[in-house]
Amino acid sequence: MKKIHIVILVFIAIAIATLVSFMGSLSTYETIASARQKAGKTVTLYVNVDHSQSVEYDPAKDPNYFAFHVSDTLGNKTKVVCNFEKPYDFEKAEAITLKGKMEGDVFQISGRDGILLKCPSKYKDDPNMAKKNLSQN
Repeated sequence: MKKIHIVILVFIAIAIATLVSFMGSLSTYETIASARQKAGKTVTLYVNVDHSQSVEYDPAKDPNYFAFHVSDTLGNKTKVVCNFEKPYDFEKAEAITLKGKMEGDVFQISGRDGILLKCPSKYKDDPNMAKKNLSQN
């Protein structure tokens, strides 16, 4: 074999090894049921906030405790506990992405980067305003 062939084979082997190593770190969205089966492991959930349940947040008592309830698309529900203050505009959030661990029947988030709010569009209630802005662009 020529030296160029050996170099190309080594390069291909390095590229394959790099891709395989990244495959382990890719996260997929789980359901609440599958998160319960993977208790103690970090998972990512895409869920809807259950606004019918009360939100537990009392900054005078403990500013680093925030709890609320969520449900997934299959109807499973769970309580979520965060060890930080309530995010700004949490009440407006419809859906959220959570990254954390299921501990018993509670989904535990430890860091601020474990919650991502999906707020509704500012044009949701007024589709005519959205059309108007699109026509101006």
